[in-house]
Amino acid sequence: MIALLRYQTALLIGSHRWLPPVILYAAWLAIGVQSGGPILDAFGYAAGGLLPAAVWLTRVCVTNEPSAARSCAAAAAGPGRVHLACVLTAAGSALLLGVLGTTVAVLLSDPHSTYHRVAVPVLPAALAGLLAALVCLLMGVAIGALSNWPVLRSTGWSIPTGLVGALLLLVLGASPANAAVSGLVTGSAHGTINTPWLPLAATALIAAVAIASACALSARRG
Repeated sequence: MIALLRYQTALLIGSHRWLPPVILYAAWLAIGVQSGGPILDAFGYAAGGLLPAAVWLTRVCVTNEPSAARSCAAAAAGPGRVHLACVLTAAGSALLLGVLGTTVAVLLSDPHSTYHRVAVPVLPAALAGLLAALVCLLMGVAIGALSNWPVLRSTGWSIPTGLVGALLLLVLGASPANAAVSGLVTGSAHGTINTPWLPLAATALIAAVAIASACALSARRG
């Protein structure tokens, strides 16, 4: 698996297809994370922007390899393992973005509540922000895994499905991603840190099922 991850990472870096989602996320941070703004709001904004970026990165990774090369890798290591390596590469790339977004929020934001009345401890807030980012990236990877090959073969369906899924997961109250982000934003009003342990547990389960299903289907359709 390590060799497959190295191969997929080299393939991703060499393709330069990672640039658009990374640029999009950087622009999102530049617009939403303002110097001197409340730190919990900044963490929520940085985490929310990671979800569509993770969907995009997952699509890049699972569609990046030429068909002939994919067939050779699948014959050598198994189609399920190859697809898992693609998805894990996307998750690792999104995690790097999440760490970057959390770091930017720490460096630029004011460690106080929304109206700058209550001090917010930086380290617990950073932990909550990083976990919220992890929730969003796992949901993004899950949506990316279910909205692309081998689940959906048509680009005409996979791209809009991924976009709509990312939007719904950010705005629907039942979504773990929405719960994690809104917990930070609402807590910012009173300087209260809401660490998203429950959304993270739910998201980890959802992502594991989604990724396992996609890998099993790739073994059948490979």
